[in-house]
Amino acid sequence: MTDPTNSADSGALFSPEVGRTDTVTVAELAARIARVAAQAFPGDLWVSGQIRNLKRSNNGHVYFDLVEPCPAGATPRSLLAVTLLAPERQVVNAQIKRAVGAMRMEDGVEVRIQARLRWYEPRGSLQLRMTAIDPEFTLGRLKADRDRVMATLKAEGLLALNSSRVLPLVPLRLALITSTGTAAHADVMAELDGSGLAFSVWLLDVRTQGAEAAGQVVAALRSVSGAVSGGEREVDVVLVVRGGGATTDLAAFDDEALARAIAASPVPVFTGIGHEIDRSVADEVAHSAHKTPTAAAGALVDQVRGFVARLDQVWAATRQAALATAGEAERRLDVRAVRLGRGVNRTLTSHESRLQSLSDRTGRAAALTLTRAEKDLDGLAARARAHDPALALARGWSITTGPDGRAIRSVSDLVPGTVIETRLVDGSVTSTVTPDGIHPHPAPNADPNPEASTGARP
Repeated sequence: MTDPTNSADSGALFSPEVGRTDTVTVAELAARIARVAAQAFPGDLWVSGQIRNLKRSNNGHVYFDLVEPCPAGATPRSLLAVTLLAPERQVVNAQIKRAVGAMRMEDGVEVRIQARLRWYEPRGSLQLRMTAIDPEFTLGRLKADRDRVMATLKAEGLLALNSSRVLPLVPLRLALITSTGTAAHADVMAELDGSGLAFSVWLLDVRTQGAEAAGQVVAALRSVSGAVSGGEREVDVVLVVRGGGATTDLAAFDDEALARAIAASPVPVFTGIGHEIDRSVADEVAHSAHKTPTAAAGALVDQVRGFVARLDQVWAATRQAALATAGEAERRLDVRAVRLGRGVNRTLTSHESRLQSLSDRTGRAAALTLTRAEKDLDGLAARARAHDPALALARGWSITTGPDGRAIRSVSDLVPGTVIETRLVDGSVTSTVTPDGIHPHPAPNADPNPEASTGARP
């Protein structure tokens, strides 16, 4: 290949001795650069790299940058602009469909393309005009990356970590990680709402395809883990869902960082990614992987309904057991009642006999006691009558009482001016004691009249 810097046509252009008379216009310089590029790369090239900044225009053209592979967000070391015009795009799509069925060119996807290097004068830049693609290269890179990630996770014991998380018996508090407004989001909510169960959903909106998807899903998983660990929220299950798509659309869910975030989640993670035939690394590390978003939501509905059904069964069995136990207890109680009735009758007969004997004995003792009591009462009555003051008054005695109504027994109880009352058989006399009316005299050696001690006087 001829070195363009040594050609006769471009000698003056690259010579350090160029003077004012050799000045070229922009158009002339652009034309020369175009010729140099065409001479250096006259045919198609196969170039591999990672897609960045892909845009699809309304007229069917596709534009993107092809860069040296590097992590999302990092500045690539090398970059070339690529243009895929509408006619060539149809060819490329046909190649993809024949080779793998479904694959999309998206940011972050590594590709091997066939293109021509051309100088694009209106923008003053070198471009690759894409004409074909090697789909097997992309799928091979995806598979190689997936195999590497799986081997690493397996070696570290992370594949079964999240499946060891205990799933609550009634998982009603959900964190849903998906792209809001998508079919996957709608399918999950329709399944949950249609169940009639009291699900509570915390929605975390993320991108689910493209170069930024994996990072956003990882951030959402970390938000859930932080909220649960910090006690800010109670979450029973995390749902990570995305609808179907091409193999490259689902590549984000083979990301190593995303898989590690699922494995480290403090609560079980359910996945529903893609169609029935799709299986991502995220599915491998999740607590439970399901074929579709609807199936993932349905698994939670079945879990709660199963618990309710088991609860109903336990209640029915408990009720049946209680009824059977009550019936048996009632039967045994009836038997015991009959036996007890017989025993009670015998006991009552025995007690009645004893009671009659005691009654007879008590009656006789009571009669004897009553007779004695009557005799004692008659004696007491006679004594009471003998001491009745009315009898003493009738025999001519009198009773003198002081102002307080108490009987006066001695002249020492009187003082001049005391008003006294003397009761006779047919009335009473009120008197006032005068100083010369009190005449004490010695008491006799013996009291010939016992009634005088009561205050009665003739």
